[in-house]
Amino acid sequence: MNIKRISLLLTFLISMPALWAQDDLLDMLNEEVEEETLEVAYTFKSTRIINSHSIERMQARQLDFRINHRFGEVNQGFQDFWGLDNALISIDFGYGFNSWLMIGLRRSSFEKTYDGSLKFSILRQTTGKKNIPVALSYYTNLGIVSMEDELLDSVFTNRLTYTHQLLIARKLNEKLSLQLMPTFIHRNLVDFDEENDIFSVGIGGRYKFHRRVAFMFEYFWTSNSESYTNKDDDIFYSPISLGFDIETGGHVFQLFFSNARIMEEAGFISETTGNPLDGGIYFGFNISRVFAIGHAKE
Repeated sequence: MNIKRISLLLTFLISMPALWAQDDLLDMLNEEVEEETLEVAYTFKSTRIINSHSIERMQARQLDFRINHRFGEVNQGFQDFWGLDNALISIDFGYGFNSWLMIGLRRSSFEKTYDGSLKFSILRQTTGKKNIPVALSYYTNLGIVSMEDELLDSVFTNRLTYTHQLLIARKLNEKLSLQLMPTFIHRNLVDFDEENDIFSVGIGGRYKFHRRVAFMFEYFWTSNSESYTNKDDDIFYSPISLGFDIETGGHVFQLFFSNARIMEEAGFISETTGNPLDGGIYFGFNISRVFAIGHAKE
């Protein structure tokens, strides 16, 4: 009997170092998990909030194909089917060149405008070992008006507009994301009583209240905007938009109302003429479809 007890005691003593080693290994694994840096994903579901760009970009070798519609004023009544008889349209391509750069090209029916863009990811929001509280991107755009016009034809640079934006976003939780957008716009050709340079600060957000549906909003204060009062059509107002994101697997649909009808940044930020308190509201939608072009590099 004593021999059995001694054997049990020896077995226990021999196994103790192994148990301690297992505990130490588990502690080391837990420390590694805690110290891992995780990138926050899907701050927004699309490369756009509504009109403006979001912090998101296409992954390497992915193409975002977008069709965008803006109808007429909803106060036009039954004769024009509350604005649905009149539409502006744009076709938009955004391509992920690599892990930090997206290249864009768009053509709009408004003034037959072409514009190209670049969006650089500077910071991504992360948690864990390296905690970065916000995501930061730089967006720049060059617009070219191609419609025939005597004044535009006289000097080519009259057709050009430029946009520069910092996109600063944070995903606060699984439901709510917010974005701040300091913006500078330069228009080469303006009326004699208008400014070439426009400064603006935008705010946008997304609130996900269903697995595939989110509420979206967007507002820009601009240095040339007026308050929402009844004035002439050539008075510019701060653009405001409200709508919904609807995910359908391969597509993202955005349905919204806005007082801005132009789709290019230099247009909807600095040249919005719709007064929402006087019926200057437009219904619009965006359709986004993402395609994989080849295989992403490792």
